[in-house]
Amino acid sequence: MKRLEVKNLYNLDETIAAELLGSVTYPWEALSKISSFILELGPTLDKDKFEQIGDDIWVAKSANVFPSAYLHGPLIIDENAEVRQCAFIRGSAIVGKNAVVGNSTELKNSILFNNVQTPHYNYVGDSILGYKSHTGAGVITSNLKSDKSLVTVLLDGKKVETGVKKFGAMIGDNVEVGCNSVLNPGTVIGRNSNVYPLSPVRGYVPENSIFKSQDNIVTKK
Repeated sequence: MKRLEVKNLYNLDETIAAELLGSVTYPWEALSKISSFILELGPTLDKDKFEQIGDDIWVAKSANVFPSAYLHGPLIIDENAEVRQCAFIRGSAIVGKNAVVGNSTELKNSILFNNVQTPHYNYVGDSILGYKSHTGAGVITSNLKSDKSLVTVLLDGKKVETGVKKFGAMIGDNVEVGCNSVLNPGTVIGRNSNVYPLSPVRGYVPENSIFKSQDNIVTKK
């Protein structure tokens, strides 16, 4: 279970949501609190660096938000982030410093740490993406089971109960996810790991690993 804890997945110095994530043991416990956290934090942000541009939407003045992007609050876009053409941010989202939300990428109820890139045709829902993590084109976080039951995380052949119905992916720091992969509900990827393109991923992927298939996960040398 310790491998699934916030402290073993993320460097909290690299997110404006450090207080929120530091208050929980497992990252999925923060999902239901993202919206209220933004509503509390937003009005306190430095007005020399941030401006409120709509209902419950705070955007850093140094951020680059393309005119065709759709923004819905509660939302914080941190310094030097880029939100590209036709991005669709549905709310309850935090976009970290220098992060990229790419063209036609959809984002909801999620936290992107600093320097995260979701640059092309991605869906990121009910997920937390760690520092310098990157999703290739077409990567999807599937956040709801087909039978609508509560999500579990498969760890060492045993199911860890999360108690939540919507849970996309908890992606650790410095993770690379290959193009057109699907991260199934309850996916947790440890730090410094890589996922091959076109992969259907489920459960826990250890840190410093290469995910080639569900039955072929090797340790990096």
